[in-house]
Amino acid sequence: MNDTTIKYEKENLLEVKNLKTYYPIKGGFLRKTVGHVKAVDNVSFSIKNGETLGLVGESGCGKSTTGRTILRLLDSTEGQILFKGQDITKLQGKSLREIRKDIQMIFQDPYASLNPMQMVGSVVSEPIMNFQKKSLASLKNEVIELLRKVGLPEDAYYKYAHEFSGGQRQRIGIARALALRPKLIVADEPVSALDVSVQSQVLNLLKELQDEFNLTFLFIAHDLSVVKHMSDRIAVMYLGNIVEIAEKESIYEEPKHPYTQALISAIPIPDPRKKSNRIILKGDVPSPANPPQGCPFHPRCPQAMAECSLSKPLLKEVKSGHRVACHLY
Repeated sequence: MNDTTIKYEKENLLEVKNLKTYYPIKGGFLRKTVGHVKAVDNVSFSIKNGETLGLVGESGCGKSTTGRTILRLLDSTEGQILFKGQDITKLQGKSLREIRKDIQMIFQDPYASLNPMQMVGSVVSEPIMNFQKKSLASLKNEVIELLRKVGLPEDAYYKYAHEFSGGQRQRIGIARALALRPKLIVADEPVSALDVSVQSQVLNLLKELQDEFNLTFLFIAHDLSVVKHMSDRIAVMYLGNIVEIAEKESIYEEPKHPYTQALISAIPIPDPRKKSNRIILKGDVPSPANPPQGCPFHPRCPQAMAECSLSKPLLKEVKSGHRVACHLY
């Protein structure tokens, strides 16, 4: 491997800077905006070429909204999304269409994300037909090869989605995401709807395809064991904010933020002889329409101080590559 290749692999493919995605709350007779749901609130992170960043947190913390905003399925309120150095938040029309070839998505629900009226061959070939001109024979061969790579037989080309199991349907979704040979794939909880026995097969398939196609993943999940298996680095999200981000070994061995510590403590221990030091958080996640002042986690934090309710902590580096948003550091 030469120096040029090494340098390229270390470059950031995606940089998210101070990203905000707010949903307006309408009220009154005239349906005026009376507030905002702060689904994503000043989020910043980067993903290197060929890397997998796991984005983890409780349901409703803004993970999926972050992914969909990066894909431009949702419009951001503020901030920048730099893909290969270009801010894609400003793109429209043809320019945005061209970027879509390089950023694809694997959806959470393999039952709802596939058109039941289309044969699998049509589902997978549609992205290719939208961007490339190919003969029908060439297109069919390419789709069959994609199906083979995701572990499906050739005759799947002529079948419909309802004829497959959940795991097989997700493989179809993966083949569709790969059809345009993207650089970045946003995987939005791609195994949460699958049986546990099937999850590991799909996760291992994604890792194999990442190596073969030099893919970069934003891997969204709430299952910490799944995130550990898939990710190089992990970002922990709470109430629309990134509260900790580090290499996965650092997150699991030395979690710094009290919320991350609580998440790690909730991972089941397979050995019944070992005692679990579970951290039970009080209360519920506050509403993103009315987040608490100061640190968003302080109403539930077992280590909260007076300062936590007054000012919001910044995400700062506490050791090499490990950043935390907490007044304890």
